[in-house]
Amino acid sequence: MCGIVGLYLKNQKLESDLGALFAPMLEAMTDRGPDSAGFAVYGDEYASGIKLTLQGDAAMDWEALAKRFESTLGPVDGWFTNADVGVFKLGVDERFALAWLAENAPEVRVLSAGQSIEILKGVGLPNDVAERYGLAGMKGSHAIGHTRMATESAVTLEGSHPFSTGLDLCLVHNGSLSNHNWLRSKLKRAGISFKTDNDSEVAAGYLTWRMAKGDSLTQALKGALNDLDGFFTFTVGTQDGFAVVRDPIACKPAVIAETDDYVVMASEYRALAKLPGIDKARVWEPEPGKIYVWERSVANVEAA
Repeated sequence: MCGIVGLYLKNQKLESDLGALFAPMLEAMTDRGPDSAGFAVYGDEYASGIKLTLQGDAAMDWEALAKRFESTLGPVDGWFTNADVGVFKLGVDERFALAWLAENAPEVRVLSAGQSIEILKGVGLPNDVAERYGLAGMKGSHAIGHTRMATESAVTLEGSHPFSTGLDLCLVHNGSLSNHNWLRSKLKRAGISFKTDNDSEVAAGYLTWRMAKGDSLTQALKGALNDLDGFFTFTVGTQDGFAVVRDPIACKPAVIAETDDYVVMASEYRALAKLPGIDKARVWEPEPGKIYVWERSVANVEAA
């Protein structure tokens, strides 16, 4: 049992309040996942290269890493630290930057890469993780989050969600996949790499693989409904927005609400209950096997 939440702001005037609106939603899912938590925030876009969210130990010297970046990869357009995380904006190709890190700084964990995304996660109660990284003060256009109750693997930072295997793409998952080991082997042969044995990372890798082949997010999720066995509710974050899909049986709970200002989803309604205007929202349970997508670049979609 885990808890997932997502918030997409349709009203740009609310973007400065994204974290303040989202943090109570994540905390409300504590009973569904008290051992670890994580979230992805989309904002502070950097269009001139790659933005990396990196995690190290308490003794990590981020300033020294920034100097190493500058001496080997070129100018660092900006960087900052947040607890045990460093966020760097580099004017280089993503593949070049990640290959350099793997060879020269293997002690650094890459949480996310893209132009907008920042993933932050850790072991502990959701409220503690949110406070550690200052979620309530964050700004942006949308966010997704996860609270984990580990039932099939150890309680570790590596096993916590969200999982990201592509640029500005991440996934949170409530449920369990039965064919993830076979699918992991297939995706590895296609060039997708994995850092954990978690089935949810395989689902994220599957979407990365399909979208790298030219599929839209909706097409990739349609493929997932055919190729992934098990039970699941996915919420997927992209640079443009987010999507929600449940497996055709839909035994894992989910609720969606929409107003003129936002679209929001959660495993349970109580995570939405304190949002402004929720009493006037359209509220519904997403249908089994139906894909719901909201993105800035296209009209809002409810795909069959």
